[in-house]
Amino acid sequence: MLCRQTQALAKRGNLERHHNANHPTFKDSYPPNSAIRSKKVAELKLELKAQQSLFTKPAVRHKAATEASFRVSHLLAKHKKPFTDGELIKQAMDIIADTVCNDFKKKDDIKTAFSSVPLGPATVTRRVESLSEDVDRQVLRDLSFCEYFSLQLDESLDVMDTAQLVVFVRMVFQDSTTKEDFLTLLHLKDRTRGEDIFNEFKKYVDENCIPIHKLVAITTDGAPAMRGVRSGFIALCRNDPAFPDFLNYHCVIHQQALVGKVVDFSHVMTLVVKLINSIRAKALQHRLFKALLDELDAAYGDLIFHADVRWLSRGKVLQRFVDLLPEIKTFLSTRNEEHKELSDDAWLLDLGFLTDLTAKLNALNTEMQGKNRSLSHMISAVNAFKAKLGFWTTHLNGRRLTHFPNLEKMSQTIKDKDAFQPEQYCAHLDKVATEFNRRFGELDVMEDIAAFVSNPFQPIDVEKIAAKFHQGFALQSGVDMEILDLQNDLELKARSRESDFWGLVSREKFPLLTACALKVSAYFGSTYLCEMAFSQMKIIKSKYRSRLTDRHLTDCLRLAVCSYEPNYKKLTDSIQSQASH
Repeated sequence: MLCRQTQALAKRGNLERHHNANHPTFKDSYPPNSAIRSKKVAELKLELKAQQSLFTKPAVRHKAATEASFRVSHLLAKHKKPFTDGELIKQAMDIIADTVCNDFKKKDDIKTAFSSVPLGPATVTRRVESLSEDVDRQVLRDLSFCEYFSLQLDESLDVMDTAQLVVFVRMVFQDSTTKEDFLTLLHLKDRTRGEDIFNEFKKYVDENCIPIHKLVAITTDGAPAMRGVRSGFIALCRNDPAFPDFLNYHCVIHQQALVGKVVDFSHVMTLVVKLINSIRAKALQHRLFKALLDELDAAYGDLIFHADVRWLSRGKVLQRFVDLLPEIKTFLSTRNEEHKELSDDAWLLDLGFLTDLTAKLNALNTEMQGKNRSLSHMISAVNAFKAKLGFWTTHLNGRRLTHFPNLEKMSQTIKDKDAFQPEQYCAHLDKVATEFNRRFGELDVMEDIAAFVSNPFQPIDVEKIAAKFHQGFALQSGVDMEILDLQNDLELKARSRESDFWGLVSREKFPLLTACALKVSAYFGSTYLCEMAFSQMKIIKSKYRSRLTDRHLTDCLRLAVCSYEPNYKKLTDSIQSQASH
């Protein structure tokens, strides 16, 4: 600090000899253990630190610019933006610095700091790759720590007709907390048979050391490639000795959508779709119809197309059609078109009933959608809808149309009041109820178990519940004794309302029940997350980014749908920070 020199060997004797030889007056001017000496040493330290900052400040600034580059790249991927948009953000920052910071004293320093953030296309690409790898490591680490996990898989085509298999995982930990997140995207270049899906998935499991012995359930759609009895993906997994015994569920939402197809009102849907297409197919007719709606101050500004593959499409299309039916009749009359069905009492009643029924099915579908929807939630929603079907049938038989507003509206507008025969509509409700019971029979085994896990202290038939546990989890004897011990444990009964109840239960005293409860918590009930990921994938790999590689599609999709937060500091420290040139 005194002379800016260094010693080759920093021993006390060497430093003392140098100090006495070159600075003999220092101890006289600044006596040891004095306040003036302490003050002088502090001043010398500040001078040295100021000189060193000439080298450390640029390094700190470069590191901050690199971290900002990681954060902006993550933001771009999260919002499904192209890699080239990094330059657009940089230009925006320059404009903001020029405009907003014009009166700032250190305007040039601010502009320099903004311009030093590296956001070129190649840089953003590398950042997205690093961020995706970091998030993937976090998911795989949690997968190795969890107690059990379940999977949901679904396959769809991207814009370049490559079959993409999306895999999501739901993990349950020892404290009964759960996490569900994106696991991987597998690319099927050739066929999409069950064995092709199985081979790709098994390859991924082996390469990433997935603890497949913790697998408890797989949820898929009902495609033959997934659920084929002999060569389907599920069958091949069951035949592989590396896979444990697991449950398989056909996606509850898919089954609910299929139930709605048993009600055959094709004579209604055919005409509705025909009229909508005739109005919207031609630009001139579409413009004239929208102008008419504006002139009549209609409830909606336009009709919507019907897409059969969309879960909620039919209900929304029918409701919009019913609400705009007077305007549609007026518009058709201006074109001198006549459709006798629009004046037929029976057809209008069928339209009202179908609109109400599809609206109720849509409400059930929407309730089952969303993240963190456990199997218990799905079972509750389905059972509630079954009960409602019986309630609606009773009301309909008594000609009480409180729960059928569109049917009530049509029954009031028809000319022939005797045309309304509620018995035929009750028959359709009975058909829906029968189909619900048939399709959701596989949930009956788990219903009592899920109810017990949700509320283990309710009055139950112990032998019946124990039999359900034996059937659902292939357990040996002993679960009935654990149920009795648990229900008579006063301390646990007092804490039964706590959300992490099963995390408080002793695993040594109740090994079978705690294991089963954790497995139930790990179950998926639907493939909603896969369907949501496909919607994101269509945005990421659109016709404008059709050359996006499979590796970068996986990286972008992972960052777009994953809830894990990347470790920005660790990523920044792992590379050599450089400012943008």
